[in-house]
Amino acid sequence: MRPCSYLLVGLLLHIAVNGVAARNACAEPVAAVWVSSEDMTKKLTREGPMTFVPDDGSSLLTVGVDASRTYQSVLGMGSSLEHSTCFNISKLDSAGQEKVIESLVNPDWGIGMNLMRICIGTSDFTGDPWYSYDDMPPGETDANLEHFSIEKDKDYVIPVLKTTHAKAPELLFFASPWSPPGWMKNSGKMCGGHLLPQYYAVYAQYLAKFVKAYEAEGIPIYAITVQNEPGVSTGKYPSCRWSGAEQRDFIKNHLGPAFRQNGIATKIWCFDHNFNNLPFPRAILSDSDAAQYADGTGFHFYEGTPDAMTVLHTEFPNKNIYFTEGSTFRTYGALRIISFFRNWAQSYNVWVTMLDQNGKPNNGPFRAGATCIVMNSDDLTLNYRFDHYMYGQFMKFVKRGAVRIYSDEGSGTFGNVAFKNPDGTIVLIGVNADAAEIQFKVASNGLTIKPTLGARSVATYVWHPN
Repeated sequence: MRPCSYLLVGLLLHIAVNGVAARNACAEPVAAVWVSSEDMTKKLTREGPMTFVPDDGSSLLTVGVDASRTYQSVLGMGSSLEHSTCFNISKLDSAGQEKVIESLVNPDWGIGMNLMRICIGTSDFTGDPWYSYDDMPPGETDANLEHFSIEKDKDYVIPVLKTTHAKAPELLFFASPWSPPGWMKNSGKMCGGHLLPQYYAVYAQYLAKFVKAYEAEGIPIYAITVQNEPGVSTGKYPSCRWSGAEQRDFIKNHLGPAFRQNGIATKIWCFDHNFNNLPFPRAILSDSDAAQYADGTGFHFYEGTPDAMTVLHTEFPNKNIYFTEGSTFRTYGALRIISFFRNWAQSYNVWVTMLDQNGKPNNGPFRAGATCIVMNSDDLTLNYRFDHYMYGQFMKFVKRGAVRIYSDEGSGTFGNVAFKNPDGTIVLIGVNADAAEIQFKVASNGLTIKPTLGARSVATYVWHPN
């Protein structure tokens, strides 16, 4: 979508939420509607509006919405600005960089991403040799961190992050390390192994120095995860294995105190791995000395099922739950996002925002599917795929501080989730992953609308209850 098209969508959204659809002169609420379809005939396309009317008792599939029944609040949604994405963005001229960044983070003509994951050192997705901020020659160590430096990030990562922050000052960054410096590990390198206990205190200071160094660049770090995917130890890309008990001890005895001593307000998120390993976060959250420093738990979706987040919420209702990594695709991907929020996730983050048509740059072993934006490396043109607009159906309309509210669950190829924004507007996202259109009824406060949602489409309905 071209910027002018985004601007029109943003203007319509502003009018809808703050004007016509927000408070209609009639007594009945009016819902503004936006739709995206896999066939790309609709790309955050404005439809409607639809006026709520008294229920006629028809037997249509009904989605009841009840704003009085509330669940978790929403911190934000977004993607990642890891090295591969930042490198591709940096290839554009300054105007092109600003346009693509705004297409992601601008709440009016962009899709409104407001939470971005970044990397502490390199992840597997980079075209550069993997690095930490304190690499040393084989056999040498630097226990005083005298060689610590984020200089390599200044080539293209930090410039992209600065532009992003300038375009969206309310956007939050959270950061994850793929590995400590190799000399801190039993493997002696960034790929594989585990952190040696003798370096726990040093690594805590390393992470504190990262936060301080980024703050000095004007990039505040809202939160960090202690380790990306701590269940992984491989020689194929930067990784570091931790047990739950090891991370518990590191947080309570080293990282938490180091942040406190350095006056660092950055939050600590534990785990940052798959649904199928709840004993890991339990080890941390059930220890009061460690739990005092842990704001919440990060999850990925590569193994297990999202109801694990509900189980953890039930056990530790005062700790937050975040979905920190997992790209979803097409309308079935939208159904997955719905399942995350219906299981108490307070955030959603895509992994890797923009690769080229060859899936590059990518030094890691994982072949990437097409990202939501694909760059043609030959002429630097950008292809905004369906998933970009699908993400926007959630991210553009559900604001930070929104609260998930009750809505009847769908089944199979039809799903939905509802939120109440801080301004009082209700947002309902409906997904039809079937090959045929579906008509259903939205019921709220005794009034209804009857949308028809096309095949393999996502719709967002926004209204202000009168």
